[in-house]
Amino acid sequence: MKIALFPKVHEEESKKLAQETLDFLMSKNIEVVVEDDKAEALSAPPLSSCDSNEIDILITMGGDGSILRVAHKYSHLDAAILGINLGHLGFMADVKIKDIIPGLENLIQNRYSIQERVMIEGKSSTNKSFFAINDCVLHRARNPSLVEISIHVDNLFLNTFEADGVIISTPNGSTAYSLAAGGPIVSPNIEAFIITPICPHTISNRPIVINPNQDIRIEYKGYKQPIEFVTDGFEHFEMKVGDQVFLRKSPKKFKLVNLDGIDYFSTLRTKLNWSGKLR
Repeated sequence: MKIALFPKVHEEESKKLAQETLDFLMSKNIEVVVEDDKAEALSAPPLSSCDSNEIDILITMGGDGSILRVAHKYSHLDAAILGINLGHLGFMADVKIKDIIPGLENLIQNRYSIQERVMIEGKSSTNKSFFAINDCVLHRARNPSLVEISIHVDNLFLNTFEADGVIISTPNGSTAYSLAAGGPIVSPNIEAFIITPICPHTISNRPIVINPNQDIRIEYKGYKQPIEFVTDGFEHFEMKVGDQVFLRKSPKKFKLVNLDGIDYFSTLRTKLNWSGKLR
């Protein structure tokens, strides 16, 4: 097994955890490479020193944002990601600090499964390509008031939303911005896209869940200043009035390591602080 480690080393405590993780893996005869700009801090071989096709697992240390950063920056790496959560709220990075060593033991002993989750890919009318693991967000940006965003699904008119913006989310991203905007929680093993308006003027505009095999065309209408298009909080570009984006299901899947003993519903209860009890 060959593992690529993406640690945090700017703080002493996180650097110490990264070193302990590296030392443990190497003690088990696991070959480990470390993200180039952090390899020297851990006295480890850099990621660029190996053939990317040989990497079996990516381990990120941080939170969900760290997973998304690595997935975007290293999109050529076709390996599943295991997230170690150094913070608090994390739906993908669900290995707690106290469980790092037991979690790594499970990984080494093949006590895990790999979940393949649906992704979005698309292109703009200005020829910009993009993909998203969590969501694509169209937001009013510098506009001081609501903007008009028209959506077609399989060339059938859905609606023109007068709102602060619109979120197109995957089930994986349904617990992120879409949830904060009033969207539903969708189990990540379901293939679907969720369209969630952000603060719509008409309160009857509600989130809608569609089949991901349907193509989505979105156009910025009206006469106002450019709006912003953002994928997963990382890639972004402006859309002027009349610009369009075209979204569809990506043939590529987002691969996430799910260690034995960790289940999605338990994560939901913990992260969302649900207090319901069995009776």
